[in-house]
Amino acid sequence: MTQRFSASFSRLFRLITVVMVASALSACATMNDEWSDSTSNKQTAKTGKYSKSGKAPRVNIDKDSVGALDAPYNDLWDRIRDGFELEDSTSPLVIKHVRWYADRPDYVDRMMSRSSRYLFYIVEEVERRKMPMELALLPFIESAFNPEAFSRAKASGMWQFMPATGKDFKLTQNIFRDERRDVIQSTDAALDYLQRLHKMFGDWELALAAYNWGEGNVSKAIKRNQAKKLPTDYASLKMPDETRNYVPKLLAIKNIVANPKSYGLTLPTLENHPYFVIVTTEKDIDVDLAAQFARMTVEEFKAMNPSFNKPVILGASEPQILLPFGRAASFQENLLQYTGRLSSWTAIRVNSRETVDQLATRLDVDANQVRQINNIPKGMRIKAGSTVLIPRGGKVGDVAEHLANNAGKLMLEREAAAKPKTTANNTSGAKAKKPANKQAGNKQSANKQTANNANKPKPKPKSQTDTKVAANEKKAN
Repeated sequence: MTQRFSASFSRLFRLITVVMVASALSACATMNDEWSDSTSNKQTAKTGKYSKSGKAPRVNIDKDSVGALDAPYNDLWDRIRDGFELEDSTSPLVIKHVRWYADRPDYVDRMMSRSSRYLFYIVEEVERRKMPMELALLPFIESAFNPEAFSRAKASGMWQFMPATGKDFKLTQNIFRDERRDVIQSTDAALDYLQRLHKMFGDWELALAAYNWGEGNVSKAIKRNQAKKLPTDYASLKMPDETRNYVPKLLAIKNIVANPKSYGLTLPTLENHPYFVIVTTEKDIDVDLAAQFARMTVEEFKAMNPSFNKPVILGASEPQILLPFGRAASFQENLLQYTGRLSSWTAIRVNSRETVDQLATRLDVDANQVRQINNIPKGMRIKAGSTVLIPRGGKVGDVAEHLANNAGKLMLEREAAAKPKTTANNTSGAKAKKPANKQAGNKQSANKQTANNANKPKPKPKSQTDTKVAANEKKAN
C-alpha cells in the first residue's frame, strides 16, 4: 500500500511540474506577443527602427539616435498619422478640396505653422479620450487654427463656438474674457461636444455634420429619410452645401497630413513635446507687463492668450496664462522681483445711468481714457448695471472675485438732449414778446408796402419782386 501511495504521489508531482512549466512558457509567449505588438505598432518613431523579430528595439547608431527610444514618437505628425481611424476617401469632393489646398501652398504653410502652438495639446486630449485623431485636425477647417477667428454668424475661436453653444458648455463670455477663444477651455468643450454628438448619432461623420449644422437639423434630416425608407448615413442625408463639404474638407486635410509630398506640400517640423505651459496668478496684471515678464512681444503674448478682452488680466478669475515652454521661468522670476504696480486698471459696476463725463468727474479719472478703453462713442451714456474699466489710482485694490466672474455687459444709450430750464417769469416773458414780435412784423410789412407804393408811378403787372414781397407780407401777417 505504501508503494502504491508513493507511486501515485510521484505521478501527481510530475504532472504538477509539467503544468507549471507549460504555464510559465505560455506566460512568456504572451508577454512577448504583447511587447511585440506595442513596439511594432509604434515604429513610426523612424529614428529607432524595430527588428522584425520583435524581441528588442534595434538602433543603427551611425544614422539614428538612441535617445529616440525614450518616447514612441519624435515627430508629432507621425503620432497624428498613427491615430487616424476614419475611413479613407477619394470621393470627388475630397479630391476637389485636396486640389484647392495644393494650389495654395502659402496658405497651407501659414495654417500649419500657426497650428504648431496648439496641436500638441489637442493631440494629447484626443488620444486621452480615445477619439479618432482626425478630430485634432478640425480647427484647420473651422478657423485655419486662428484662435481669434470671428465669423459673421458670431462664432468665435479656433473651434468656432456660437455664443449659445459656448454658454451651454460653460465657456465664460464677459467683458474681461471670452473662453471661446481660450485654447484650453475651448478645446475641452469642443471634444466634449463631439463626444456627446457621437453618442447621440453613433457615427463620427454624422457627429461632425451635427457640429457644423446643429444636432436638431441632423436629427430632422434622419427622420425625413427614415420616413421615406432611405439610408440615414452622412452621404444620404439632404443638407446645406457647407455641411455637405464639411467632412470632405476634413478628409482632404487628413490626406495632406498623411502624405504631403504627394501633393507638392511640405509640413513644418513639429516635435512631439508640449509647446506651452500654463501658469496662473492671483494678482491683477496688465497684458503689456505680462508679455514683458515673459520676454515676448504683446502680439506674441496675445496669440497665445487670445481670450483676454481687456488690457488687464484679473487674478480673481483664476486665469490660465499660456506661455512658451522656455518662457515660464522668466515670467515667474520677473514677476517675483517686480516691486511696482502690476495693474493700471480696475473695474466698477455702474448703479445708475450717467455720462462718461459724469462718471469721470465722480471718480476723478480721465474721461477720454474711459471712453477709449471701453470703446464708448461720444454722445452715449452708460446704463445702470454696466461694468466699466477705469484707470486705477490711489490705494484701490484688485478687482473683486464676484465682479471678475460676473461682470455685466457694457450697455449704452444715447444721451438725452438737454432741455432748457423754464420758470414762471421766463414763460410770461416769452408770451409777452409774441405781440411785440407780431407788431414789429406788421410794421415791417407796412414799411415795405409804403415803399412799394411810392415807387409805382402807374399801375403795371406784378413782377417777380412784387410777388415775393407780397408773399413776405402774407407770411409776416
